[in-house]
Amino acid sequence: MNIYNRKVVLDTETTGINSTGSVYLNHRIIEIGAVEIINRRITKNFFHVYLKPNRLIDKEAYKIHGISDKFLLDKPNFSEVYKKFIKYIKNSQLIIHNSKFDLSFLNYELSLLKKNIPEILNYCTVLDTLKLSRKIFPGKKNSLEALCKRYKVNYHRKLHSAILDAKLLAKVYLLMTSHQQSFFSIHSSSKLMSDVNSNCFLNKKNIIKYASAKENTRHVKYLKHMKNNGNCLWMKNSNK
Repeated sequence: MNIYNRKVVLDTETTGINSTGSVYLNHRIIEIGAVEIINRRITKNFFHVYLKPNRLIDKEAYKIHGISDKFLLDKPNFSEVYKKFIKYIKNSQLIIHNSKFDLSFLNYELSLLKKNIPEILNYCTVLDTLKLSRKIFPGKKNSLEALCKRYKVNYHRKLHSAILDAKLLAKVYLLMTSHQQSFFSIHSSSKLMSDVNSNCFLNKKNIIKYASAKENTRHVKYLKHMKNNGNCLWMKNSNK
């Protein structure tokens, strides 16, 4: 499959970050959420897993995602899922909001396995929607929440969730990369239109609604007030 036909929208949640957003404090990934897009359709082929980090979650991070240490006690380690994860993202284009953050954590997890596993960019390409949104909306707030509001994508969450944010970002990405911003609501899987640039919306016949006699009369009356030096271009073909 052509790499540009299959895209994977990805997000992660972690035990915490330091002030620079790096992983130098040995923070770990505790949730991976990914959504597949093929030919601009969101499929039902999701990748979602919670991970046991073998360390405590920072209080500030818990306030963001609400994932507790107790909840993760029976979850798998990254070493148990990395092969399945790599297989899922391989030969795709990753769509990530602020990709530096997620990629640094994923590559750190791979390095901890001590198996000389190549970094993520050896398996796929990456498109950063934060960088893209800053080009489209320079000087504006471009968080995922701000973009959802801007593109009128339903945004109902009090806490962060990797899989939920991946689904939201998938919808935002499709709108960001189309020429139509939001003439209709985006739906997942089979309800999602294959391309916003389609010549026909929903395969329905075009409906032509003509102006009523009353509306035509009001229109002509309005045009008469637009005369310049006694002439109005739009009045030439109008009933006076």
